[in-house]
Amino acid sequence: MNFQGIFSMSRKDLTTLVIFSIVVLALPIWLQPFGAAYPDLMQKFAIFGILAIGFNVLFGLTGYLSFGHAAFLGVGSYTAVWTFKLFSMNPIPALLFAVILSGLFALLIGYVSLRRSGIYFSILTLAFAQMSYNLAYSVLTPITNGETGLQLEASDPRVLDSMFVSEQAGLPVSNFFGIEMSGIPGFYFCAIFLILGFFITQRIFASPFGMMLRGIKSNQTRMNYTGFNTRPYTLTAFVISGMYAGLAGGLMAVTDPLAGAERMQWTASGEIVLMTILGGVGTLVGPVVGAWLIKYFENIFSSFNENVLHNLFAFMPDGLENIVVEITSMFVGEGWHLTLGLVFVLVVTFLPGGMMEGFRRITSMFGGGGGDGKKAKSEDTQTQPAE
Repeated sequence: MNFQGIFSMSRKDLTTLVIFSIVVLALPIWLQPFGAAYPDLMQKFAIFGILAIGFNVLFGLTGYLSFGHAAFLGVGSYTAVWTFKLFSMNPIPALLFAVILSGLFALLIGYVSLRRSGIYFSILTLAFAQMSYNLAYSVLTPITNGETGLQLEASDPRVLDSMFVSEQAGLPVSNFFGIEMSGIPGFYFCAIFLILGFFITQRIFASPFGMMLRGIKSNQTRMNYTGFNTRPYTLTAFVISGMYAGLAGGLMAVTDPLAGAERMQWTASGEIVLMTILGGVGTLVGPVVGAWLIKYFENIFSSFNENVLHNLFAFMPDGLENIVVEITSMFVGEGWHLTLGLVFVLVVTFLPGGMMEGFRRITSMFGGGGGDGKKAKSEDTQTQPAE
C-alpha cells in the first residue's frame, strides 16, 4: 500500500486541525453556558470522539457498517486494567497494550467478517460482538471477573511500580509520571489523544490509501472486476478502526480503572453507529459532533427533573407554566431517549448527510456555494458498498 505523502498537509487541512484543536482544548470554557463543563463529561466527550472518528474510517470511507465495535472497546478496557494490575499505573503502557491487542482482535474478526459485505458483514460483526460479550460475562470470568467487572486490588503485583515507585496506602490511581489521571488533567490527557487521532484520520482521508477506500465504497464490484484486490484495504481499515476503539476503551480504564462486560453489548455498538450518522458519515468532524451531542443528551438532559423545569419556565403564568412543564418533562429526565430519537429522525429525514450537511447548507447560503453543498450531500449519502 502506498502511504506516500501521508504526513504532508495542505493549508486547509492545517487550518482545520488548528481550529479543531482549539475547540477541544477550550471545552472547559465554552461548555460553561451549557452546564457541561465538568471533567467526567468532558472526558467522555474526548473518549467517544476518538471512538467515533475511528469507526468513521471504516464506515465513512469503505461503507462497511459494523455492529461489533463494542467488542474492541471492551478488549481495550480489559487490557488496560490488566496492565495496571500487573505492571504499572502509568497509562502509556496500558494504552499501548490496549491498542495492540484490540488491533489483533480486529484482525481476527475482520479476516472472517470481510468475506461478506453489506448486511451479511453487519450481522457477522454483531454476532462476534455478542459472543465476546457472553465470553466476558460468563465464560472468561477468571480473566474478566464476570458481571462484577475487573477492578484494581491492593494485592496486585504491579511489578514496575514496585521497583521504582514507593508503595502507598489504599488503592493506587492511574498517573502520568505523578500527574493523576482524574479531573481536568485526565480530560486534557484524553484531549491530546483525540487531537492526535483526528490528525491521523485526517491524513488517512487525504492519502492514496483513503482514495482507495473511497473507490471501494463507490463501486467495489467494478474494482474487483478490474483485478484489483480490495480485501487488504478493507481489512486494514477494519483493523485501524478497531485500534481506535481499543484506544478509547483504554482511556476509559485510565480515567476510571475498571472494566465491565456491559461495554461490549450490542447496544454500545449501535450507539457508535448513531454518533457517526448523526454527525455526518464520511466527514472528519461530524462523528465527533455526533458523539458530543449524544453524550450531552445522556448526561445533561437525563438529569433534568420537574423542579429544574419549573425554575426554567418560572417567568410564565402559573397555569401555562404547569402545562409547559408537563409536556416538556416527557422529553427530559428518563425520557431523554425520546428527544434523541426525534433529533435523529429529523436529521435523517431532512439532513441525510448529518449535522455537517446542515452546517454546509448554512455556510453555502451565506457564501453562495449551494452547488458544493449538494455535491457533498450526494457523496455523504453513499454509505454501502456495492454487492
